[in-house]
Amino acid sequence: MQIAFFGLGHMGAPMATHLIDPAHTVWVYDLDAEKVESLIGQGARRLDLDDQAWRSAAVVISMLPHGAAVEQLYWGSMHVLDGLAPGTLILDCSTVAPSTSRMLHAQVQERDMICLDAPVSGGVGGAQAATLSFLCGGSVEAVQAARPVLERMGQHVLHAGPAGAGSVAKICNNMLLAIQMIGTAEALALGVAQGLDPAVLSELMRNSSGNNWVLDRYNPWPGIMSSAPASRDYQGGFSVQLMHKDLGLAQNAAAQVQQGVPLGALALQLYALHQSCGYSQEDFSSIIKLLKARNLS
Repeated sequence: MQIAFFGLGHMGAPMATHLIDPAHTVWVYDLDAEKVESLIGQGARRLDLDDQAWRSAAVVISMLPHGAAVEQLYWGSMHVLDGLAPGTLILDCSTVAPSTSRMLHAQVQERDMICLDAPVSGGVGGAQAATLSFLCGGSVEAVQAARPVLERMGQHVLHAGPAGAGSVAKICNNMLLAIQMIGTAEALALGVAQGLDPAVLSELMRNSSGNNWVLDRYNPWPGIMSSAPASRDYQGGFSVQLMHKDLGLAQNAAAQVQQGVPLGALALQLYALHQSCGYSQEDFSSIIKLLKARNLS
């Protein structure tokens, strides 16, 4: 099988690494030349847009930071869809607006190809360990066609519904994750201000009704979980900038259907404030820095 992979960021690079195999040809593309060279060193091939060789790929995968990049890649200035063979499987794993995903499906179907919007859940750790969950929008047949490839990069391939449903599920999931992170950080900040040990409080809440994914996997207090970005000075995870972007997508989706999401709106405001304080590139768990401020109200 030949696979073309676009986007080698914190998530994309380890995802692409899991696809590299002597039995497959994996073409990789990113604007960062060092990231491309790193994957080539592991057995991938460089994807040159002007070279027709990669266009024989049976599968094209993208993991990009926002919808504008997806549009540019597929039907905009890079026009990657042009020249691909009918029946090519297009898998967009980016977190984008559902409208962008639906437009991609339409562009793909016009060319007699197969499409899934398949954003992921599981974070950088999940990408590195190949334990991601793929939230898929598209036909049942497309999900089945994509399963062998997706299962090399993750543990769960979940069908959310038709075109765009994967993107809807992802922005709902990330809105809830942001709310969980803020709530957990706020509770820890209060407990510590009242004299509790953050590790003790974390364990108490983890074994009580306040338990959640953040307490189990992604504690925002430094030094409690060695695997969490909080213990690496909030580096190498899911950035504040990206979480702010995803919360904005959720607000736009809510406005389109006139659905109230007041906690999501407050989360967006808090991440906007945190980003404005210079933390845009830190992991989103660094929101605890904002919530530890005694005069925040």
